[in-house]
Amino acid sequence: MEKKKSTRKRPVQKAEQPAAQVPFITEFDQYLFGQGVHYEIYKKMGAHAAEKDGEKGVYFAVWAPNAKSVCLTGDFNGWDPEATPMERLEPLGIYEIFVPGMQEGDLYKYAVTGQEGKTVLKSDPYGFSAELRPGTASKVASIDGFKWADTRWMEALKTFQFKKEPMAIYELHPGSWKKHEPKDEDDPGYYNFRELAPELVAYLKKMGYTHVELIGVAEHPFDGSWGYQVTGYYAPTSRYGTPKDFMYFVNYLHKNKIGVILDWVPAHFPRDEHGLANFDGYPLYEYGDPKKGEHPDWGTKIFDYGRNEIKNFLIANALYWLTEYHVDGLRIDAVASMLYLDYGKQDGQWIANQYGENKNLEAIEFFRHLNSIVHQRRPGAVMIAEESTAWPQVTGSPVDGGLGFDLKWNMGWMNDFLEYQKCDPYFRKYNHNKMTFSMTYAYSENYVLVISHDEVVHLKGSMIEKMPGNEDQKFANLKAAYAFMLGHPGKKLLFMGQEFGQRREWSEARELDWDCLKDPRHQGLSEFVSQLLTLYRKYPALYAMDDTWDGFQWINANDGDRSIFSFVRYSPSKRNNLLFVVNFTPVDRPDYRVGVPKKKRYTKILSTNAPEIGGAGDTTPEIYKSEKSECDGQPFSFEYPLPAYGVAVFKF
Repeated sequence: MEKKKSTRKRPVQKAEQPAAQVPFITEFDQYLFGQGVHYEIYKKMGAHAAEKDGEKGVYFAVWAPNAKSVCLTGDFNGWDPEATPMERLEPLGIYEIFVPGMQEGDLYKYAVTGQEGKTVLKSDPYGFSAELRPGTASKVASIDGFKWADTRWMEALKTFQFKKEPMAIYELHPGSWKKHEPKDEDDPGYYNFRELAPELVAYLKKMGYTHVELIGVAEHPFDGSWGYQVTGYYAPTSRYGTPKDFMYFVNYLHKNKIGVILDWVPAHFPRDEHGLANFDGYPLYEYGDPKKGEHPDWGTKIFDYGRNEIKNFLIANALYWLTEYHVDGLRIDAVASMLYLDYGKQDGQWIANQYGENKNLEAIEFFRHLNSIVHQRRPGAVMIAEESTAWPQVTGSPVDGGLGFDLKWNMGWMNDFLEYQKCDPYFRKYNHNKMTFSMTYAYSENYVLVISHDEVVHLKGSMIEKMPGNEDQKFANLKAAYAFMLGHPGKKLLFMGQEFGQRREWSEARELDWDCLKDPRHQGLSEFVSQLLTLYRKYPALYAMDDTWDGFQWINANDGDRSIFSFVRYSPSKRNNLLFVVNFTPVDRPDYRVGVPKKKRYTKILSTNAPEIGGAGDTTPEIYKSEKSECDGQPFSFEYPLPAYGVAVFKF
């Protein structure tokens, strides 16, 4: 018999809160974390506003598998290390607790007791914020609710083709770019990220940079580490404000079409007691054997890349910055120290891999996993390796045995370039190959040409002070150097202050020497760098074929006796190609003749004689017609009076 349908209306059921919005740890969370693939684990671990049984509070979760017990301590319980024990979840040893009444801004730590009975107060590895140093407590903070206004930028980023686009990167330490007058001896004078954003954007747009690379954003206890010894991997440092202040900063730069790259440090972490070292009474985040788990030169700990939960911690952290803060890329610090088991170690201080080699196979797999998942989840994000050796295929695909990075810092070019620039001009003819050798490997990887903070500290001298000669010659030489850097294949990076020739070495403790710009020579150098970056963004010849010999041609790579370099950069359309001529001696060449590949009109678009950049004034013609006259192995040529330390760029 057919059952009659009921005519009674069913009560409307309220939709349950989606599981993804509930912070409490589930068995599935533990499974994914144990497998190393919980890419949003930071939404479960750490401190999160929550509601339980109708009460609002904060839910805490921390991984400490070797601990005898873990308690939560903080302002809420008078920092009593035993008053608030946490419950252990198996099988991974995650400790959790919900504390009613706690709220954003409250300080806390984990009181972790090891198997031997010693209790240590630990900051939260997944904490979103921390108190200002010298305090080391974590701070309850929310990363939800910020109103982003960079949708157009983020959509465009998904199809960003870094190989075909200009990247002029300004490396910046936020705490020392500019400072306020200190209120007292304890006031460091830091700009908040919200204050920094408009001033920095105005400067970057005036100069012509496309990206900023920030160092020292993740929380770190010691200013002098410059942020390379991190204790709070998920916490933007409180030196410059809250997590949402940093979101504002990124949002503001994106609205002004400037990309944001972060320095990221998965290579090592400090021994500070409140940090990751011996987190639960035993090595947890680091390798257990000191021969694998410690950097003897740096006095730091090395992450255990063979442990799933540690790889998860790091890979989720990379995705956290790229996703939650809309960062456009990561520059990974000290990659070589991760790849080589014997990096910075003497015989007997390291352990070979299973094949008897010095390669860290676990770190190799980590990089391939990291880069693959980042490119899958954040298309367009740029992953940059600071790798200082000849390790093959750093920017090669993992499918082909590469590490999967997009770009690699060209440290070889940088070292040769700076050694050449420091030479007395008389001896440069004996060092000519230092400026040409990089082209023998320029297309083996996708490179960034860098003059980073590391090159202007520790008595190495600032860029202007590296240059030989008298004052005027120093500035002329540096302009020639920057012009050569612009013309050489590869993306560009310059550390802050070097664009205007700061004389003192950089120090994190003071702001840049902006008063230098009152000197016309410094102002002229700044204007010249701006002109270079304007050319760089305007002409695809300077960036669109950085990865192929089709984009470059030496005109004369062998003019060592005169220390003159000439070359062509070609555009994909073969229109608006650029001829560079750079003289690295203080000798005028009034009868200089340069060979060219085609019979065309060559229009001068840049000259170091221009008065607005401190030149003596340019009275030479703007347009030159080549004639059939062999020179430099080319069928055509034209004469151009090349001044001392002169640079000329011609369009054809």
